Amino acid sequence: MTTTTPANRPYPLNAWYVAALSSEVDGENLFSRTLLDTGVMIFRRQDGTAVALRDRCPHRFVPLSMGKRNGDSVVCLYHGLSFNCSGECDHNPHGNQHIPAAARIQSYPLVERYGFLWIWMGDETANPDDIPDYGPLVDGHPNGVGYTYMYRQCNYELINDNVMDLSHIDHLHGEIITTRGQLSPQTPAITDSEENVSARWEWQQTPALLILNQFLPAPDASARHFIEIHWSAPANIQLSVGCTQDDQSPLDLKHCVGQYDLHTCTPETATTTHYFFGTRRNHLEDDAEFNQMKIANMHEAFVTEDGPVVDAVQQEMGTNDLFGLKPVLLPSDIAAVKVRRRLAALIEKEQLPQ
Repeated sequence: MTTTTPANRPYPLNAWYVAALSSEVDGENLFSRTLLDTGVMIFRRQDGTAVALRDRCPHRFVPLSMGKRNGDSVVCLYHGLSFNCSGECDHNPHGNQHIPAAARIQSYPLVERYGFLWIWMGDETANPDDIPDYGPLVDGHPNGVGYTYMYRQCNYELINDNVMDLSHIDHLHGEIITTRGQLSPQTPAITDSEENVSARWEWQQTPALLILNQFLPAPDASARHFIEIHWSAPANIQLSVGCTQDDQSPLDLKHCVGQYDLHTCTPETATTTHYFFGTRRNHLEDDAEFNQMKIANMHEAFVTEDGPVVDAVQQEMGTNDLFGLKPVLLPSDIAAVKVRRRLAALIEKEQLPQ
């Protein structure tokens, strides 16, 4: 694994990232994942609250996740040092059992929200209010929301690019989510704010998107569609998609058959990424079997269609400096380019001498 340094780190540290799906961390398990070039161990206290610690014993640097639980403490497999949820050593079985002052490990702020565990690994003070509001994901029947995780061999910004430029749907994806070539001719409507870069497409197609048409009055007829996306730093993209056959209805999820999605990424390293996805639909919300089928199909589409492409792009580029390669830019790139420039400014600001 190639470790980045502050001078070449291609991501901001002072930000909330998703560390895991809530469902990935359960029971007495010690869950381990590399985040931002750092090994992190996550587990739940006996009361169910999740905590995050550096996954490395300060004695001989064994991953603590290889150890075992002792109540709300974790015991190192190698020499038996025990650490509490704050990262302090609470037991040394050796000699006179004196606990050295340096026998402690880094703990990280961790917040459970919207079906995800959000972690702060920067040196600035963490404020949970800075986590964007994705409340619609959990607002409704529990069978109406699905989650999945994917591991990608690419830099996280390539995944940002992929979701911010949805014209690729016309060319990359199969029949189930085809937009019948309606997105490529468009330049999306872009909105900038202090916290978001947003883009919106509207179009009409026959039949409607096949993931939605069966829930319309006339499944084989034409329908009006919209997609709206909102990026927030560093790698959260909320996407809403819907359609209607009512010519007078506004194009929004209140008046359309559709779904509310969240794509969010966390760098493992400069060239590998944890990709998390959540989706809530506004139809068949209580159908658990349909929910399982839907999230499985969406996971398969990402893994077999988007995933191999962004991984291949990373390998072919051989660098994370996209603009240094002087890519051809198209009108549909406008949102993705704005996001890259926002991120570059954030990273540069963090890395300025204090």
